[in-house]
Amino acid sequence: MNPRLDRLQTYPFEKLARLKAGVEPPRGLEPIALSIGEPQHAPPGFVLAALREGVTRLGSYPPTIGSLELRAACARWLERRFGLPEKAVDPQTMVLPVNGTREALFSFVQAAIDLDTGRRAAGGSRAVADRQADGGRQPLVAMPNPFYQIYEGAALLAGAEPYLLDTTAATGYAPDLAAVPASVWQRCQILFLCSPGNPTGAVLPRSYLERALEIAEEHDFVVAADECYTEIYLDEQAPPASLLQAALARGHERFERCIVFHSLSKRSSVPGMRSGFVAGDPRLISRFLLYRTYHGSAMSPMVQHASIAAWGDDTHVAANRRLYRSKFERVLPILQTVLEVERPAGAFYLWPHVGGDDERFVRELYAARNVTLLPGSYLARPSAAGNPGAGRVRISLTPSLEQCLEAAERIRDFLR
Repeated sequence: MNPRLDRLQTYPFEKLARLKAGVEPPRGLEPIALSIGEPQHAPPGFVLAALREGVTRLGSYPPTIGSLELRAACARWLERRFGLPEKAVDPQTMVLPVNGTREALFSFVQAAIDLDTGRRAAGGSRAVADRQADGGRQPLVAMPNPFYQIYEGAALLAGAEPYLLDTTAATGYAPDLAAVPASVWQRCQILFLCSPGNPTGAVLPRSYLERALEIAEEHDFVVAADECYTEIYLDEQAPPASLLQAALARGHERFERCIVFHSLSKRSSVPGMRSGFVAGDPRLISRFLLYRTYHGSAMSPMVQHASIAAWGDDTHVAANRRLYRSKFERVLPILQTVLEVERPAGAFYLWPHVGGDDERFVRELYAARNVTLLPGSYLARPSAAGNPGAGRVRISLTPSLEQCLEAAERIRDFLR
């Protein structure tokens, strides 16, 4: 077996199951899980109808590239949502359907990492020369810390080394790009960014994304923007920006060195459909398509049919966003009486301090009130400054409003 598998760390929810093992919560309280980022709002009826209609399309193998109709729906949504010029996104060369962002984030790294750094042909000669002078050392994948664990696992299994960029209150919960040494950027092949962030909910402004691209151009690496939470934000007048907007602002009409990841799971509350897409630099899309052709990851025709309907409609997305906004408006006043917790700019998480051992807090809350949260330390790795998730918990406001309110009241009572 691949020896790199031994470098993978236990997944957060496996750790959580072990933490709760042997604990018997009160039988009179129904369990409420605020630990996993799994949308539980009712799926849109028209998407379910399209899914049923698509059953008749199961008589042939779907091509890995997906239907042009689906790719066009994704391209037009990008242009509509982010105010891109008409036909800025070419569905023929710049869009590729994927089976959810989790699968795509992992597989893209396997396709993109070049272990033979001394013979890289892409980008400027300065970056290649820098890597040759560096002795062709192990490539790096830079990522925020805390992070979605797929980033780390993908890097390790591709033979790269994760490079962690702490996101704390002191950095505005954004990776501090200015603090990264040039020697690190020279070895970097992929920079992962997530906006709105998981678990912090921080939104990266377009100016930040432009700076990330400027560094990528100087050192010849790819910026991979995980934008799966981009439709969940609390200020209707300030929707999160996309890396594609930043690329166009820098004059890159072909989105050089950019790839973005989008999903219907959060946007349309259909996590079970496993439907998303990647978009960006045609050179990256072309090579990723080649990898995926062998990887065997074509999207089901019935899911494609339903996805076309979902990407073509924005009304249900606004309604979905209002549901999350109402949860924050109702839950925060309860929790703020007992916790240091702030309203995030985006996503559907709260990221409060709990005043000590986050594992102990989660275990004791479960034992006393049958509410499950996720220890913040499980979502991060120790750095020179310590584990940036330690002493925090992630609270996922994905259940119904009633369940979220009940859980908030149980947490308040537990702390009191």
